[in-house]
Amino acid sequence: MSATTRITVTLPTEQVAELKKLTDNVSGYVAEAVARQIRHQLLADDLRRYQEEQGQFTDAELSEAHARIFGSAGTAGSASAA
Repeated sequence: MSATTRITVTLPTEQVAELKKLTDNVSGYVAEAVARQIRHQLLADDLRRYQEEQGQFTDAELSEAHARIFGSAGTAGSASAA
């Protein structure tokens, strides 16, 4: 198990009520949300850096990426490959 640090976070009361409806493990839920946001930010930084070095993504590159992530009509099952 990884090391943990206790912190205090202030959230709107409505959000806390909804959180408690969703999970009994609020700390775990928040930790996963933070981890997901960190991954999202790191990916965005990598994509931005790539485009600064290599130029903007072409429409073809964007279409290929979309097909790989979400699948396309002509490639059954490709969305499960990750």
